[in-house]
Amino acid sequence: MILEKKIPISYWFNTIKWDIIIVTVFSSVLYFSSDYIIDLNIPISIGAFLGTAIALLLSFKLSHSYDRWWEARKIWGSIVNDSRTLVIQLKGFIKKENKEVINRIAYRQIAWCYSLSQNLRNENDPENIDKFISQQELKSINNQSNTPLALLDKQSQDLAAVHQEKLVNDYQQMQIDDTLVRLCASMGKAERIKNTPFPKTYRLTLHLFIYIFLITLSFALTEMPSLFEIPFMVFVSIPFFLVEKIAFHIQDPFENRPTDTAMTSISRSIEINIKQQLELEDIPEPIASKKFYIM
Repeated sequence: MILEKKIPISYWFNTIKWDIIIVTVFSSVLYFSSDYIIDLNIPISIGAFLGTAIALLLSFKLSHSYDRWWEARKIWGSIVNDSRTLVIQLKGFIKKENKEVINRIAYRQIAWCYSLSQNLRNENDPENIDKFISQQELKSINNQSNTPLALLDKQSQDLAAVHQEKLVNDYQQMQIDDTLVRLCASMGKAERIKNTPFPKTYRLTLHLFIYIFLITLSFALTEMPSLFEIPFMVFVSIPFFLVEKIAFHIQDPFENRPTDTAMTSISRSIEINIKQQLELEDIPEPIASKKFYIM
């Protein structure tokens, strides 16, 4: 997630550098072709009309991409709330003498959050979950293709055992089960965003028409001296390509990029909250970043 920090120019440049190079090349070729081969001058009103239409399309694209990013952030907000609620319910419903059961389920919830964030980013590193669950349990879920789902299933099994041992009554069991259902629903919503790509044809078509607009504008400006036309073309193209790239990046909020939803940071916050609820001492520090983004 991009933070309220100074974003280095190198990040912006690397995002659109190939487009800038292409614009520089074709605007140079068109300028010198109009001087030595054929003088083709298109009215600038055509370029202005195309530019206005593409700007509107870009605004729609950015809006739709932001909707996906914001939905992902809301999903993780719900996960934060339900993780806290789960521990509150465990502490309120189960007697203190059974603290081991409370801690086991609460620690597994921390592992679930880290595991979900790694699964959405196609990472399978158990580093962030092996310290929250037993080695036996870790081995039992290693062969599962969906580790977060396996952990949630373990939560359900523990809840059934707790209910069977009469540590919670029927109503309390239903309340905790409802929290687990909401967590499962949040996981499904996040996986839906992850597994439903934004229509590629939309982006490619928009990208193509940006180039058509720039070529048309370049033909309209052939009477301008090359010392001014080529830098001007590059300057005009920058906002179009930047907005298009920003929309492309935020449309997929689980791709391990600076524009991602800060799932690792949120998972650390959940870990801190749960450990404080359990009144433990080994509470980690929030994840801090010296960069302009946080993961």
